Amino acid sequence: MQKRTKKFAIASSLILLSAIVLSACGSTSTKTATSTAGTTTATVKSDKIYIPVISKGFQHQFWQAVKQGAEKAAKEFNVEITFEGPETETQVDKQIEMLQAALGKKPAAIAFAALDSKAASPLLEKAKAGKIPIIGFDSGVDSDIPVTTAATDNKAAAALAADKMASLIGNEGEIALVVHDQTSRTGVDRRDGFVNQIKAKYPNIKIVDTQYSGDPLKATDLSKAIIQAHPNIKGIFGSNEGAAIGVINGITESKKDGKIVVIGFDSGKQQMDAIRSGKMAGAITQDPIGIGYWSVKAAVQAIKGETVPKNIDTGFHWYDKTNIDAADIKPLLYE
Repeated sequence: MQKRTKKFAIASSLILLSAIVLSACGSTSTKTATSTAGTTTATVKSDKIYIPVISKGFQHQFWQAVKQGAEKAAKEFNVEITFEGPETETQVDKQIEMLQAALGKKPAAIAFAALDSKAASPLLEKAKAGKIPIIGFDSGVDSDIPVTTAATDNKAAAALAADKMASLIGNEGEIALVVHDQTSRTGVDRRDGFVNQIKAKYPNIKIVDTQYSGDPLKATDLSKAIIQAHPNIKGIFGSNEGAAIGVINGITESKKDGKIVVIGFDSGKQQMDAIRSGKMAGAITQDPIGIGYWSVKAAVQAIKGETVPKNIDTGFHWYDKTNIDAADIKPLLYE
């Protein structure tokens, strides 16, 4: 009786162990992604290539358009992605935590738009050592580690913005810049592209101030301060959606609507409304859906060992009241 009981216990244990093993083999892994609504959980099947896409934020509609493009590529190439980013584009530490967590999940590749390339450097070196390809997008990464970067040529785009500003103020006068940050590649390149073009081509235009905003509220306050300090200012360039919206609000609150030329960057409903109403002269639009699409497509190519160009230029265009509804511009704008 005792032997039979012992045999039954052993058999039961073996059945239970087999069930656990089979259950583990059929399980899925869970990835956590941050969205505008907070933190959401996405279930990712273990039999698919996993690529986390880490953006600079979720604050602006630009990132939702990038997400749309990334999801389009994920579906086309049958891979799983999570799209995440800090709530605002000033939260460098939070983005670094997201990159650290992504590395811990041992992904096949990572698409990354750095808020601060220097801060991200140790983790990027870790990815390189682990043979995890890094794909830069939008701001990219100021490093040789990324296999490629899918982005706008921000210096050339900002130079076009400078040309438009110069033309609209009669090639002379005082102007200023409100730049979204001074640590990301986009912030640096848009600032330098604009400033260098003005200095090279327009000797009678004086840049009296360059400020760094981080978010629309701060951009509003900075714009008001610039206007107060420089009452003869003729134009202000806002280097992204948030900066441009802040400039518009600062001018309105200073009761200077129609008296200061505003050039923006990116799109979004508030900028589009401002262009239609005449509060903003025009802006540079990128192709955010293309940026997201190419970040995932390039990751898939890198994982497969295919040759990927070092830079993928996703293009840019000027739009204003005259062409905002044109067939070649409208698909690039987002609300």
